[in-house]
Amino acid sequence: MTSSHINLDMTMMYAMHSALRRELVRIARITARVDDDPRYVLSTAAGWEMFKRYLHVHHTSEDDAIWPVMRLALADRPDDLALLKAMEEEHAAIDPLLSSIDSALADRSGGLVALSGLTDELATTLTGHLKHEEGETLALIDVTLTPEQWQHFSELHRTRIGGESTRYLPWLLDSASPEMTANVLRPFPEPVKHAYADEWVPNYTALDIWGDGRHPG
Repeated sequence: MTSSHINLDMTMMYAMHSALRRELVRIARITARVDDDPRYVLSTAAGWEMFKRYLHVHHTSEDDAIWPVMRLALADRPDDLALLKAMEEEHAAIDPLLSSIDSALADRSGGLVALSGLTDELATTLTGHLKHEEGETLALIDVTLTPEQWQHFSELHRTRIGGESTRYLPWLLDSASPEMTANVLRPFPEPVKHAYADEWVPNYTALDIWGDGRHPG
């Protein structure tokens, strides 16, 4: 760590966390439905696949580009190393839950009974992880990583999104505040901002990613 510290820009991190929390609420809303089989609604919704995909990109990018760098920098600080270990363990608990939910969606006999409990567990586990990361780990990241190392994480995340950026960005900012949207879009060149507003958002809205026939709020 250096004495002349530059605060890292956490805008995209907080935007991602907000998007994940938003989708957990929508998933809970679907599994509480009584007018249709939640297994069918969730398994056929583009939103479920997008949620899993972008969550996987986010967590694997942290696993590959943040925690290893921090372990090296904090090798003589056992309390901080324990925090990093907790982050990795919390990540590792989420993928099995997603797999269990997918199994319940495919189970035509007992899946409906299991689904609500599994999605509740996912919401509790992921929300707890996000709160833990924001409450303790982001501050540690900020004082440990260099701007170049943070940029590497951002670039890895962006590379893994790849050609889905025209869908990912509207998903990320779906229902975001005007302030958050402006902060996320600020670094982009004007043509990208225009394309986002004029093409990407309308195309994303037309996807109706949760199958409710309206832009979800």
